[in-house]
Amino acid sequence: MKIKKAVITAAARGERLYPVADTIQKAMLPVVDVDGLHKPVIQIIAEEAYASGIEEICIVCAPGDGQRYAGAFASLRDNLIRFYQGSDWAQTEADKIDHLLSTTQFIEQSEARGYGHAVYCAKDFVGDEPFLLLLGDYLYVSQKGAKRCAAQLIELASKEGCSVSAVNPTIEHQIGRYGTITGKHVAGQTGMYSIEKLIEKPSLSQAELELQTSGLRAGYYLCFFGMHVFTPTVFQLLQNEVEAGSNNVLLTPALQQLAETEKYLALEMKGRRYDLSRRHGLLRAQVALGLAGEAHNETLTTLVESLAEANS
Repeated sequence: MKIKKAVITAAARGERLYPVADTIQKAMLPVVDVDGLHKPVIQIIAEEAYASGIEEICIVCAPGDGQRYAGAFASLRDNLIRFYQGSDWAQTEADKIDHLLSTTQFIEQSEARGYGHAVYCAKDFVGDEPFLLLLGDYLYVSQKGAKRCAAQLIELASKEGCSVSAVNPTIEHQIGRYGTITGKHVAGQTGMYSIEKLIEKPSLSQAELELQTSGLRAGYYLCFFGMHVFTPTVFQLLQNEVEAGSNNVLLTPALQQLAETEKYLALEMKGRRYDLSRRHGLLRAQVALGLAGEAHNETLTTLVESLAEANS
């Protein structure tokens, strides 16, 4: 199957980033990308999708934010052209923003009814096609020499013709932050699992009883990476709860049904994800992008100098 569409959920208001997220959408916070240029977080995520073969994007956002996103990107494009006239890099970046605006739809989640509802808001955009799902407050950095994280996932989903969720082996004291899965290792395939059970943010005792996965190091569990490829079946599974009027539509129960309904795989990513909503999340993501990109030496020097100054 071919995955041409991506959905980025960016409807949460970013309470954990208050007060900065009170004046600007957290997905528009600036970060220096691997190419050394300052970009809004949402643009970096979109470029991850485009570079992995995605052709159209839907950003699910809070009421009123669709126009704000479009206006902010239009302003960025105009400023690049106005203030850097004759500069090839500025024109290239302006063209990238034009491409983003021309291939992106903004769909507003009218009510804050949970993550599953936010995903469901993209149902009409997706139609009957498989799609890539990304989080608007996560940045993804692949290992040196590896394909982009989204490309790794799309490649497997296309080959196997099924839904695939990205996962990372995660130490036990952190699993309360993530959806956690267990399943059987697919014979002859490194880091690939057939998903059997999923629990959203399990307790350690619950994980010890129900989510142990053979082959992982002791004390580690397979946790969601914040990136998935789904078949449109996921919308059918979400529909009942959405139409029932639930105020907190969760995605994970629908994914448990998906695992019981059709082929559903998990793939260990060759890379790391950075949750920007966590304390120091932006800092950690910025350091990772700096070390992975053109500013590697500069970033390393800055870190060493900062540590020396802090301990002097």
